[in-house]
Amino acid sequence: MTGLDPISPIEAVQMYHEAMRDEHAASTRKSEKHRLRAFIQYCDEHEIENLNELSGRDLYRYRTWRREGHGDGREAIKLVTLKSQLATLRRFLRFAANIDAVDPELYEQLTLPLMKNGEDVSESTLKPERAVQILDYLEKAHPASRDHIIVMLLWRTGARTGAVRGLDLRDLDLDGSHPRVSGPAIQFVHRPKTGTPLKNQDKGTRWNRISEKAARYISDYIEYHRDDVTDEHGREPLITTKHGRPAGNTLRKTLYRVTRPCWYGEDCPHDREISECEATQFDHASKCPSSRSPHDLRSGRVTYYRREDVPRRVVKDRLNASEDILDRHYDRRSDREQAEQRSNLLPDL
Repeated sequence: MTGLDPISPIEAVQMYHEAMRDEHAASTRKSEKHRLRAFIQYCDEHEIENLNELSGRDLYRYRTWRREGHGDGREAIKLVTLKSQLATLRRFLRFAANIDAVDPELYEQLTLPLMKNGEDVSESTLKPERAVQILDYLEKAHPASRDHIIVMLLWRTGARTGAVRGLDLRDLDLDGSHPRVSGPAIQFVHRPKTGTPLKNQDKGTRWNRISEKAARYISDYIEYHRDDVTDEHGREPLITTKHGRPAGNTLRKTLYRVTRPCWYGEDCPHDREISECEATQFDHASKCPSSRSPHDLRSGRVTYYRREDVPRRVVKDRLNASEDILDRHYDRRSDREQAEQRSNLLPDL
């Protein structure tokens, strides 16, 4: 390899992270940074001090090393995890070639594992009927509470947690007075300079209609339960803690907690003694096998829309995701359900 400038792996990775600031959301940069930590560790353990020296043989060895769980102290990792880790490394190597750190074709020597049908898609979801059950419970037992508003907004809009977390009071049109939106609505806005970017950046900025009932609950939350605070940028967040805007994982923890069956009065389906269950302890709700993440709730919402024959274009716009992503990662209808829905739309032959 000729014409390369010596550079350490850690310096090249730092340059890659810095370059991503121009085009990628903070959540994406964080994921890429996490996935490249193992590569930095590998280079350190194998005394690769100059990235110019990296070869196809090194990449093969790294793939095997990572597959066996080295790099984070775990056992062998899943194939889908390995694929995402190697895909990040390929993107980094293409960047490294642009700064004369590696050979331009080196990234092509890092092959990604082939996935069987559906192997790279999570099957976990929050069934629509269960989401409605939890929301009904919140409306009766904790109306207009922060938990209620978080679950209601995530379910009713299908938005990502980052979008809901980034809402300000100024983003609300609860009386339906906006000239371009008929009825109550909220606006998701990309504001990266003040800490609340949207995943799809400016393309993610959009208005979403909400029901009058939802608008009333939000009004009650603001009047009776919202902490009257601003965040570190002087903005007035809708969802608050006593210290300002909640941290990024607060909404996730809320979902883990309220989706446990014991939380809303159901018997434990896992034959656990509730008084002794670790998942009932603070910050351990995710250890309940029945707890679900915001991604699971989002997939449940897509499934609900598709069962109701809501056009894919409408779902795509409301959730700010491509039709391919919705079909592949969020739609949890069974093959039988999809076949029956198609037959209902087709004329008799």
